[in-house]
Amino acid sequence: MYGAADLPEAAISAARILYVSGISQGISASACDAVFAAIAIALRNGVKVAYDTNYRPRLWPPARAAAVMHAAIADADYAFPGEEDARTLTGLTDPDAMLDFYLRLGSKLVLLKMGEAGSYLATAEARVRIPPHRVAAVDATGAGDTFCGSFLARILAGDQPEPAARYANVAAALKCTGYGAVAPIPRAEQVRRVLGG
Repeated sequence: MYGAADLPEAAISAARILYVSGISQGISASACDAVFAAIAIALRNGVKVAYDTNYRPRLWPPARAAAVMHAAIADADYAFPGEEDARTLTGLTDPDAMLDFYLRLGSKLVLLKMGEAGSYLATAEARVRIPPHRVAAVDATGAGDTFCGSFLARILAGDQPEPAARYANVAAALKCTGYGAVAPIPRAEQVRRVLGG
């Protein structure tokens, strides 16, 4: 039922980063429109936009999802495609080709989530593979959200993208050592202990 008229425009206008995902656009046509409206509000007010593909095939077919998500990502400063999502939505199989694709859409920074293989960070100037942090995983529910949220939190705290991505990799891995989407999200001190700082 959520639509553009329900958006908290003042909150979006005052934010530093607006974070949205493909799930938000896939749940209904009105919610899809609300995400585009939120992005427009952010852009008008100099707010950075972050977009996580977070594709769920039960919500919509890949062709429609790709068209909508790619239109939204064209206005995003940060794009967080999952490798499996990118394979489905673009037909590409090579991670570098995936990064090229999303950079060409317009994102200034692309962070490809590669699960147990870590992540792959790209800007127009440079690329770096971020190695995974190995854990005895029991539940990956919410790992992608932990990854994106941790990365953006570190960017807001003043980190450069590479250390922010390293932090996010560890945070997402530690989240997988417990059951559930929220309770196992690690505290900053837990992540820093792993990172040695």
